[in-house]
Amino acid sequence: MMDAFTPAQVRERMQLSVSANGGHLASSLGAVELACALVEVFDPTFDRIVWDVGHQAYAWKILTDRAMRFRTLRQHGGLAPFLNPAESAADAFISGHAGVALAAAEGLAAGEALQERSGQVVAVVGDASLVNGESLEALRNLVDLNRKVTVVVNDNGPETADHCHLLGKGFFEAFGLPYLGPVDGHDVPVLVEALSVAKASAMSMVVHVLTKKGKGFPPAEADPVAWHSVPPFDLYAASLAAGDDGRHASPLAPTSGEQVSRTWSACFGAAMVEAARKDGRVCAVVAAMKEGTGLSAFAEAFPDRFFDVGICEEMAVTFAAGLAKAGMKPVVAIYSTFLQRAIDQIQHDVCLQRLPVVFAIDRAGCVGADGATHHGLFDIPLLRPLTGMRIVAPTCAVELTAFLDEALTADGPTAIRYPKGVAPREAKTEKDEGASVMLCAVGDQVEKAVKVGEMLAARGIGVEVLPVSRIKPSRVERPNAGCLLVTLENGAVIGGFGESIGADLAFGWPDDIVGHGTVAELEREFGFDAESVAEAIYRRVGK
Repeated sequence: MMDAFTPAQVRERMQLSVSANGGHLASSLGAVELACALVEVFDPTFDRIVWDVGHQAYAWKILTDRAMRFRTLRQHGGLAPFLNPAESAADAFISGHAGVALAAAEGLAAGEALQERSGQVVAVVGDASLVNGESLEALRNLVDLNRKVTVVVNDNGPETADHCHLLGKGFFEAFGLPYLGPVDGHDVPVLVEALSVAKASAMSMVVHVLTKKGKGFPPAEADPVAWHSVPPFDLYAASLAAGDDGRHASPLAPTSGEQVSRTWSACFGAAMVEAARKDGRVCAVVAAMKEGTGLSAFAEAFPDRFFDVGICEEMAVTFAAGLAKAGMKPVVAIYSTFLQRAIDQIQHDVCLQRLPVVFAIDRAGCVGADGATHHGLFDIPLLRPLTGMRIVAPTCAVELTAFLDEALTADGPTAIRYPKGVAPREAKTEKDEGASVMLCAVGDQVEKAVKVGEMLAARGIGVEVLPVSRIKPSRVERPNAGCLLVTLENGAVIGGFGESIGADLAFGWPDDIVGHGTVAELEREFGFDAESVAEAIYRRVGK
């Protein structure tokens, strides 16, 4: 039994939850009527509705038996930030990364047919996802597959890059797909009629739907980029401040300007601008994440040296390799979770040629409420084996700038990994000459390591905290033969730094699915908080 709500009621629940917990707002506000129509035409418990990406599908969650729990969105133990089959049978496929819906839907359609099931398969694709290589490959395959998939294109304008808007009847017909549209994406009866035609069709069809990001919430309508992904905010104040056009409302939670300027992303962006001023060969390459990676100022100051290739991470890496081969100094700014998509290109196109491409890996480590699809836990294990790859993890803002400058003069590839959040100005150290424990703190783990050291010192155990910022190559030596070597790293333990140096105890994220919640909540859950680490070390060395 699906929940029945009007679009206005759906939007109200959405705004209340996101204002309290943060989340992806503008895109989901624009897809409310589309979700209502899909629930009316198809059976979410029998038909397979695949959303690409889940940040446009909050209304789908509300309409498919999760309305009463929607206030727990992104909270520890609450609803997942993106769609997840483990949460609801209405979620046909996980949907955290763009570009997968079409291929997944085609696989589902083939499987349904082979098992002689009569369920419909629908892929809801954002327009920016269509430039992703996997999407284009799936479009090419769809006609040859001879299995029916209804492709609903949610065209809400350029999603995250200015050049992704290339849709039209001719585009889809070039792939041999019948086309219906464009359809008003905010008129439920019109949507129901169009989807019903596609449902009745014996063959695959594209339904092109036009929607407006931020629909129904003036601040998000006026500035959908700022309201794409937001922290918790004062809904009442934002509505009052918006006025008629919404342009004066900000989604930023109250925080000092100093804190904003000291985020790792902002520090990287400032360092890039300075580097580009000194050297005309410095270029920036992003995959539809200009704002998120802190490069808006760079793009404005050096438009000829800024390249946004859209949601095409593999292409971004090989494009950067071409820049490097031509004598430029490219920096690929990319979230750790999205870097996973381009490992082949990093090895084959960059490392084998020992090209000086710099990878600025943002959101490395646990990202909190965005959950399992967005944690950046695997960049160290994935990059460590690659030929000639240097890997560093700055412990503070000053070190980030220094590593960028160093990487831009290197004779091969360098990966600089740093987390989400505020960058400390400098890293603390703690040394005990008679230490029985050497605690190696990788990158952002120094502050936690110092706390662990203080806890153990109070129990009579000497600890030396060693900040580690060079992951590969790296050399860590025990101060004495009897010293316990312990590592802390904000990444996967398997294949991580601790494993590479033969640590006696290696703390990080386990071989398990790390869900969503605050970083502190998740660290406690997996025994990676200061208290748990200190207790585990004490059990090993305590008398």
